[in-house]
Amino acid sequence: MIASRLVASQVWLVTGSQAMYGQAILDQVADQSRQIAEQLGAGAEIPVEVRWLPVVTDTEHIARVLAEANATPECIGVIAWMHTFSPAKMWIRGLKTLTKPLLHLHTQFGVELPWASIDMDFMNLNQAAHGDREFGYIQTRMSHPRKTVAGHVSDPRTRRRIGSWMRAALGHAELSTLKVARFGDNMRGVAVTEGDKVEAEAHFGVSVDTYGVNDLVRVVDGISAADVDKLVREYAHTYRVSPELLPGGDRHMSLRVGAQIELGLRKFLQQGGFHAFTTNFEDLGGLRQLPGLAVQRLMADGYGFGGEGDWKTATMLRTVKVMAEGLPGGTSFMEDYTYDLTPGRERILGAHMLEVCPSIAADVPTLEVHPLSIGDRDDPVRLRFTAAPADAVILGICDMGDRFRLVANEVRVVEPTAQLPKLPVACAVWEPLPNWSTSAEAWLMAGAPHHTVLTTAVDTETFEDFAEITGTELLVIDAGTTVRDFQNALKWNGVYHRVAGGL
Repeated sequence: MIASRLVASQVWLVTGSQAMYGQAILDQVADQSRQIAEQLGAGAEIPVEVRWLPVVTDTEHIARVLAEANATPECIGVIAWMHTFSPAKMWIRGLKTLTKPLLHLHTQFGVELPWASIDMDFMNLNQAAHGDREFGYIQTRMSHPRKTVAGHVSDPRTRRRIGSWMRAALGHAELSTLKVARFGDNMRGVAVTEGDKVEAEAHFGVSVDTYGVNDLVRVVDGISAADVDKLVREYAHTYRVSPELLPGGDRHMSLRVGAQIELGLRKFLQQGGFHAFTTNFEDLGGLRQLPGLAVQRLMADGYGFGGEGDWKTATMLRTVKVMAEGLPGGTSFMEDYTYDLTPGRERILGAHMLEVCPSIAADVPTLEVHPLSIGDRDDPVRLRFTAAPADAVILGICDMGDRFRLVANEVRVVEPTAQLPKLPVACAVWEPLPNWSTSAEAWLMAGAPHHTVLTTAVDTETFEDFAEITGTELLVIDAGTTVRDFQNALKWNGVYHRVAGGL
């Protein structure tokens, strides 16, 4: 299991004011902003620690605090709130150098006004109504990317939106240091799984490197029989194992080979500090099976994965796994495979050769072995299940040549229309919004990929926040999408990103 990012991560609450109000007012500002930080941090919607910072009142202090935020690995973002009036020219130097995600919180200490007792002391202390407008102006003037949330921190809706941004910031922090191991190259002849790895590191921070498959095989071959025995016992206690795979069964050796591959793959990734990886059935070297069970279990533990060398999807899967930590639901590698086009109830059946994450399973998976003509190796073991019904988002990433594009489609995962007794792989069935034809046409017009990330844990707002933080194009297909509007969005997005990229 990968160590949790939630435990060590912080978001800093930086409160702005100025010296002209006097120390007594500044002391009250500090006390009240500390209480706001504590109230916010105590909310169930908030996934990381909210660290209160002393009130900033001048250019040097602001620049120093924001520089410290940049240099502190635990800090994944900054929340700024102007409790009083904080002249915005003071913020220019700090904002020019701030590289961590920024959220502008527009709130105040109290919910209701004490109408009968309001005096000028109260007015001087509670000036966020125009202090934050000053701060909003300078952010817009400087074109500084940020999320703006207006609301009191006692309101669950406010905390939910802030929590969504924090999860996007967690994803950004993970992506900025992520290492991806590619075992072999991309599937031959395929376009969408290709991409500019140098630009990916420059844009997102992710490092993508290739290793020979036999580098992995050497680690797999070094796994001891005792370790394989232990993992096989874990399988028996975790899943419904096909009798032929149990000790004494005709295919037990297939399970042992699958366990040995899992242990070796896990060891390789841990030793190299990799949190995502790819495989390719066209390049298996000395592996006796195409990794199926191993990939599924590693995804369940938080690793990113992409089939056929698809490092971009592997990267996004790991990122979404980090965003989703602690939330109900699951996140998996996915591929649109085939359709049910019954009029009025059109559905998509998603699956892959083997690699669907059990975090989305409706029931305890079965552990089975079946033939696989692709890959020219022994029959691989895999977990078989169907996905649990839930609202979900399908997220794809593609390289458009001059930029990366994210496309998100809101969907509803449903029960299969009928049993699938002969389908030997895990699968998910979903109904896309707003309907199948509009969804499919928009997806195709966007040039979005066939490999995707399916998540029932992370919602569209978090992806919108992530796109803003990383400066990445995002197109959303949801209940309000029309083909005409989507075509226009594609045109305007093209103009915007080309212009913005040249500024």
